[in-house]
Amino acid sequence: MATMASLFLKTPGPSQSLSKTQKTHFVLPLNLPVSYSWRSKFRAVPGARIRCGPLIEPDGGKLVDLVVEEPQRDLKRRQALSLPKIKLSKIDIQWVHVLSEGWASPLKGFMRESEFLQTLHFNSLRLGDGGSLVNMSVPIVLAIDDSHKNRIGGSTSVALVDDKDKLIAILNDVEIYKHNKEERIARTWGTTAPGLPYVDEAITHAGNWLIGGDLEVIEPIKYDDGLDRFRLSPAELRDELTRRNADAVFAFQLRNPVHNGHALLMTDTRRRLLEMGYKNPVLLLHPLGGYTKADDVPLQWRMRQHEKVLEGGVLDPETTVVSIFPSPMHYAGPTEVQWHAKARINAGANFYIVGRDPAGMGHPLEKRDLYDADHGKKVLSMAPGLERLNILPFKVAAYDKTQNRMAFFDPSRPQDFLFISGTKMRSLAKNKESPPDGFMCPGGWKVLVEYYDSLTPAGNDRVPEPVPV
Repeated sequence: MATMASLFLKTPGPSQSLSKTQKTHFVLPLNLPVSYSWRSKFRAVPGARIRCGPLIEPDGGKLVDLVVEEPQRDLKRRQALSLPKIKLSKIDIQWVHVLSEGWASPLKGFMRESEFLQTLHFNSLRLGDGGSLVNMSVPIVLAIDDSHKNRIGGSTSVALVDDKDKLIAILNDVEIYKHNKEERIARTWGTTAPGLPYVDEAITHAGNWLIGGDLEVIEPIKYDDGLDRFRLSPAELRDELTRRNADAVFAFQLRNPVHNGHALLMTDTRRRLLEMGYKNPVLLLHPLGGYTKADDVPLQWRMRQHEKVLEGGVLDPETTVVSIFPSPMHYAGPTEVQWHAKARINAGANFYIVGRDPAGMGHPLEKRDLYDADHGKKVLSMAPGLERLNILPFKVAAYDKTQNRMAFFDPSRPQDFLFISGTKMRSLAKNKESPPDGFMCPGGWKVLVEYYDSLTPAGNDRVPEPVPV
């Protein structure tokens, strides 16, 4: 099994002893190994309601772990030799990763038709007890084409391999059913307009059939990109949060660089939780690590930027856990944000911070947002299966020109505030210009400027590819 990655550890300075360093969670340069040599097994914690004490229960009462135990792996590899093969895309492997570690608990593999239909029509799955349900808003499915379907024939199991024919998993008790792409797209995104990034990447050219079944993942998914030690599973996160005696866990998902407005929101959230009576609220800073669209800042650079944010003291490393969430990004707005929230329950979070237009994007054809900016937080407050999760809406933060720092917007003096959009931030970084003092820590801004400076020029109006870090 994979080793557990600690939250970034501070590099010892001249006046620091090693023992002091081991107690302080901070950042090492990303090219240095940081890991513990153990990974404990998850044990379900009693108590399903939000309260001081044990962490919130995972959906279904226990975490799903689909990774084959090490003594059985060679046997499974031999069994797979006689099975029909399905070659997985990079996004497919990311979903195998998500399923294998229990982020989608209680789901035990790629969805069969009944699970797919419940997800599309109800944004939830009914449990085996017939009464209770859990949230599930995004289909987690595997597409195959006619040739795959014919090769599988009557086989009840298939081998899932990567682009180099390495065995990734075995899918058992398979069910093949029609992949109605138009319905899937319409119900997930609320539109079938061309230009939806995930649709173009993973659905449009995919097969016309879906295959579901129970997964046996041969070994933990690794990416060998220098960041595997930061990909903590839900079980590992629960171990770390329990070790820290967290009595409240508030999760913040992001796919963008952290600025001081984000930091203000996160530190204010902790203050509010302390006022509510919690003794040790811990922040789960959880950047998305799966597929993102081409003009988003790549994960490697975002992690470097987050490193500088913690180094600069913008967030308290003693009360912050930084880990990578392996899910691909859909940009499906209020539908997808339910998935993001549900997955964090399985990691132990009982509070979820939600902002303006979560998981949203601009309309691919028109000059407007695809989703209403307030619908994400409203949907989360009503979503089936998320009743146990406390939703914490964003306060609006902007740059206060009178104080030269990010502050919560005061509508009584709007002339004193400057709203720096993501587009404006990217423009400043691309032009190597500095934002106002106090918008982002200098080290974090430097990383962002370096990223845009590293982009290789590309012609024909194509989005440039980043130079590898």
